[in-house]
This record gives sequence, structure tokens and C-alpha cells, in this order.
Amino acid sequence: MLRGEITTAIRRALLQELAAVGFGRLSIEAVARRAGVSKTAVYRRWNSKLALVLEAVVAAAGSKLPALDTGSLRGDLSLLFQVVQHALRHPLAAQIIPDLVAEAARNPALDQALQEVLRSKQQEIGGRLVERAVHRGELPLGVDQDVAIDLIVGPLYWRLAIARSAPTDAYLEALVEVVATGLGAAPAVPSQRPTPTT
Repeated sequence: MLRGEITTAIRRALLQELAAVGFGRLSIEAVARRAGVSKTAVYRRWNSKLALVLEAVVAAAGSKLPALDTGSLRGDLSLLFQVVQHALRHPLAAQIIPDLVAEAARNPALDQALQEVLRSKQQEIGGRLVERAVHRGELPLGVDQDVAIDLIVGPLYWRLAIARSAPTDAYLEALVEVVATGLGAAPAVPSQRPTPTT
């Protein structure tokens, strides 16, 4: 394999191994074996399993998202919830994320790194969403951005990663309205349906 292919194989093997055994039982040897490379090939790129995992988390958090600018707060929330649902329902993510969150409670270095990466991503995505809504006049100028971001991200994360329950389309529609209202947006205007003629 070429160098780039080796790195890709190691990253893929890491995610598979992490999903299979969790962070606590993860070993560089097992990752190397699953990737079909030598242990030295892994250590040449990362000096520990923590460094390897953190790089994978940063890469996943930094993956490009579609532009979340639909022209309205409710449209932006709906699109964001669909993207988050798709990401968190991926089989690997569904196994890896709860394990890393639990491990972070016992591992200060992992906890600090996860907090920095995830908070930064939340600020980037949620912060822009809130700022656009304020600029459009959909949200009040004094909205607390930290609270707003927690309200946007929290419920769906809880449903998918903690309760591990797949939301229905109706749930997501209701969540959009509840979050928008909770942030201070004016109630949605019901669509006007034509009155049937007899």
C-alpha cells in the first residue's frame, strides 16, 4: 500500500475496532492487525491510542456539512436536525459516541479534547444559525447564544445518543417548532389551504 492508503486503512480500522471493543480495550496492536499493517506503521503516525482517537474525532467533527442557510430559522433547524440524525444513526457513530462520552468521564485528557472539539463545532454550526436568524429579525437581539446552541443541539442528541430512539418525521417537525418558539421566534404562520367549493 502507498503511504496515503496506509493512513486511510489505519483510520478505517480504528473506527471499526473502536466500535467493536470500545476505547478502554482498544489497542494499537489490534488496530494495526485489522488494518493489515505493522504496529510501527501506526506509531509512525500517532504516538498513542489517545492521539489516534482524538485525530479521528477532530476529522469527523471537521467533516464538511451542507450549507445550513435555507432563508428561515425553521428551515435551518429542520435541515440541521436531518443532518444530525443521519450522522448519529450511522452504525459506527451509534456505537462509538456513547462509549467515548462514558470514557471521557474517566479520562481527563480525552474529556478536555472532546469538550474543545465538540464545543467548537457546536459554536460554528449553531452560532451561525442563531446569528443569521437574529440578522433576519426572526430572533431577538439579546438571545443568549450559549443557551440557544444547547437548546438546538441537546434534545436530538439526547434522543439519538442517550435514549437511542429513532425520531419520526412528526417528532422532528414538532422539535423544530418547539426549539424555534423556545428561542423566541414568532409562531409559525399556518399555511392557508383553499376552501373546497361545492
